[in-house]
Amino acid sequence: MTAELHSAIIKREAKRLGFDYCGISKAGFLEDEARRFEEWLHKGMHGQMKYMANYMDMRLDPRLLVEGSKSVISLMLNYYPEEKQNENAPKISKYAYGKDYHRVIKDKLYELLSIMNAEIGEIHGRAFVDSAPVLERAWAAKSGLGWIGKNAQLIRPQNGSFFFLAELIVDIELECDGPIKDYCGSCTRCMDACPTQAIVGPNVVDGSKCISYFTIELKEAIPKEMQGQFNDWMFGCDVCQDVCPWNRFSHPHNETELQPKPELLQMSEKEWTEITEEVFAKSFSDSPLQRTGYNGIKRNLNFIRS
Repeated sequence: MTAELHSAIIKREAKRLGFDYCGISKAGFLEDEARRFEEWLHKGMHGQMKYMANYMDMRLDPRLLVEGSKSVISLMLNYYPEEKQNENAPKISKYAYGKDYHRVIKDKLYELLSIMNAEIGEIHGRAFVDSAPVLERAWAAKSGLGWIGKNAQLIRPQNGSFFFLAELIVDIELECDGPIKDYCGSCTRCMDACPTQAIVGPNVVDGSKCISYFTIELKEAIPKEMQGQFNDWMFGCDVCQDVCPWNRFSHPHNETELQPKPELLQMSEKEWTEITEEVFAKSFSDSPLQRTGYNGIKRNLNFIRS
């Protein structure tokens, strides 16, 4: 069996498992990304996300992360919801409407790896969903799934950017796809619309200024100077994606396990304000909202309402 045939099998089975798109690239050192990433860290744009500076060698070269790796299989899964939140409620990023995507996607990746072993032969590899030092957007772009826009999100032509990204790093040679061109052109809508001016240049987001950073990653009090800049975002922020012209092509996903929780969509501002820790734990035990937890949600809500 050839690398071309192996790649065709992988893409066919990825589609069958519910992934929207699959691209493949050769595992190796990310030279261009290394320079940009080191500069980003040097400028402190990771804020208190100290983990971003860990395992730099593995982050830039998957061959150090998975011994003997030769190919990176990048996958995309749509999460754009059909229904939106109660418009009067504090806002939550769309990716967090349903179940924790890590669990949902990991199961699919393990099944895909199992199928590859059955149909292609013994393969050593690892599955990643935003849970290890992998530059997922760089690999997705390298495999032609889209380009990295001015908002640093991966954008796919005629599809937009509301996708989860995942990877299988494996030890077999596969037929690789090539990158595509950048179609942002002269558009700066994301840069202009960012409530906290976190997009400091094309393709450069100062994470330490991003609303998602403050409402999810930051564990201490939100700086007072950010008061009044969150535009009612309580968990994450979608502004730079919502204003992107390419996202007019976004269409609702059909992944059952990622369907929005009805209670989340229906909750009013009053219900969020009065929610107890017990009710939060019961309603959102398997939700991305657990990333910040009950105390974090209450902190964020108090901040945007003070």
